[in-house]
Amino acid sequence: MRVAVVGATGLVGSKMLEVLQERNFPVTELLPVASSRSWGKKVRFGGREWTVISADEAIARRPALALFSAGGATSAELAPRFAEAGCYVVDNSSHWRMDPSVPLIVPEINADVLKADDRIIANPNCSTIQMVLPLAPLHKKYGIKRIVVSTYQSVTGAGQRGIEQMQAERAGGSGSKFPHPIDRNILPHIDSFLPDGYTKEEMKMVNETRKILRDPSIAVSATTVRVPVEGGHSESVNLEFKSAFDLAEARNLMAGMPGVVIQDDPANNVYPMPLYAWGKDEVFVGRIRRDPSVENGMNLWCVSDNIRKGAATNAVQIAQVLLDKGWLGA
Repeated sequence: MRVAVVGATGLVGSKMLEVLQERNFPVTELLPVASSRSWGKKVRFGGREWTVISADEAIARRPALALFSAGGATSAELAPRFAEAGCYVVDNSSHWRMDPSVPLIVPEINADVLKADDRIIANPNCSTIQMVLPLAPLHKKYGIKRIVVSTYQSVTGAGQRGIEQMQAERAGGSGSKFPHPIDRNILPHIDSFLPDGYTKEEMKMVNETRKILRDPSIAVSATTVRVPVEGGHSESVNLEFKSAFDLAEARNLMAGMPGVVIQDDPANNVYPMPLYAWGKDEVFVGRIRRDPSVENGMNLWCVSDNIRKGAATNAVQIAQVLLDKGWLGA
């Protein structure tokens, strides 16, 4: 199968190549696409090197599948062109996510909404993916009335320049990705601020959660925070359910969700941490407990590798659904 990866030389694009190879996705010809600065460079995949090419050249070769991780403006311009060439596009940017005609997919939750003529499919925000995965079975059983979430997001969420700034600061230098130092600091600021004081990142979590869980009535309040951790996002999630719940049953519901691992034995200091989630595809959940301050309230803590399940792995899982349905051909 001919597969294009748009943004192949970036942090997420490189991880997409890695996950495609790990999962033995049937790529017979790779079309690595990047900006003109990278044309002619080589990327390694499947035991050989492939030359980075332009989007125009990739479109002319009519790939069956294109995985995008190249920013919203690029996706807005190029995703329709790939789709018009008969390609399925799985896009990691925020551009298409809230388009009513574009499905926003976490495969374990809502792959059933996909249709054969959905040529552009949106990959959700990294923080949204890891939150909704354990919440989906709880919402189905008890009905979620309200979510209050605070995130602790690693510098990899800001791309290679985010990593470089933190590393430079630790070596006594500086960087320009963040508006303030990130090493030994915490920034309550991810993406740009909106007139109401929330950030775009926070509103992504609000709107995407409702779309993925197919319930616009869920009240969501988010505060997204950048922390000096190299990989893995963490979230403190407070839930208020519409109906009474049994804590042991809730734990079992989450444990039974594909892709969720419960790590919750505080007496033995067992709880999820980004250091140990890094490099893994699962969402790890712990600190599960009742919230006595509100009726039908619960707290939990979840951690996941934002570059894998939060981006590359989820995109490849979407591609696997398309393959299993027979829409990608061979």
